[in-house]
Amino acid sequence: MTSAKQSAIQPPRIVVVGSVNMDLVARMNRLPRPGETVFGTSFQTIPGGKGANQAVAAARLGASVVMIGCVGSDTFGISLRTNLRDAGVEIDHLIDIPDVSSGVALIGVDESGANSITVVPGANAHLLSDVVASREQVIAGARALIVQLETPLDAVATAIRIAQRHGVMTVLDPAPAPRDPLPDTLLSVDFISPNQTEAEVLTGVIVRDWDSAESAAKVLHSRGTKNVILKMGELGCLVSLTDGSMRRVVARKAEVVDTTAAGDAFTAALTVALCEGHSPAAAAEFATCVGTLACTRFGAQPAMPTRFELESWIGQGSNDRHNS
Repeated sequence: MTSAKQSAIQPPRIVVVGSVNMDLVARMNRLPRPGETVFGTSFQTIPGGKGANQAVAAARLGASVVMIGCVGSDTFGISLRTNLRDAGVEIDHLIDIPDVSSGVALIGVDESGANSITVVPGANAHLLSDVVASREQVIAGARALIVQLETPLDAVATAIRIAQRHGVMTVLDPAPAPRDPLPDTLLSVDFISPNQTEAEVLTGVIVRDWDSAESAAKVLHSRGTKNVILKMGELGCLVSLTDGSMRRVVARKAEVVDTTAAGDAFTAALTVALCEGHSPAAAAEFATCVGTLACTRFGAQPAMPTRFELESWIGQGSNDRHNS
């Protein structure tokens, strides 16, 4: 998974259909309880949104990325568009919605790196099925499609159907966890990458350890998902494949600063590695490293590492183990 290997092949083309938000981030010593007011220690506006996060993460890892989404006719929309373009993401299919605010996420982060997030969809609610359907040829020309659940589900389903019709690999990050059961048409993807909470919502299985993770993966397989990559936080991830095989990938230790976009970094890295021809297990190992490194940095998109930064970090860890 080296940069030399990456340069020897054509950069994979990945289409991301999903949300674009501005994150309004407050840091505090601890998150407030219901009805409680706490004082924060800092505030920042940071480009985010699960779709945009994944697009930026994939681009920084060397992929050719197209973003299909919506932003509002406000100053946030201008900033979000500029940020994606500067990150190397193609924004020809990022649509301006007149007289509508861009999506925002209100994020509180405590001193341990844990977070609480409230999302106001804004323009993201206008990413409808007909908008996605009109971009069929864009999706058809990709190696992989990444989707999430921060935009209308009909549009997500439309994107998946288009990708499947054209033999494009489908990757679903089922976040935020839905209140209502997802239809099997949304779960019938090539790869799904839920975290423990999302897996519990989707399957009814409380995921606390490896054994319960394997049980949840089996439920997802029974509903049509081919391959399950279940994110287990600091433990790592479970790789459960369509052939019935399972593998546990253990995460590296790192000092956690902010977990806000770790899952997005993971899903993007998983997709990039799969597009480069790596096995699901190898891709999951790569994604685990990317997600862990993202946790050591503050913010969503600013936390996404480049390929060079990732390899330097991995090398430093190897040196630390050698010198210990």
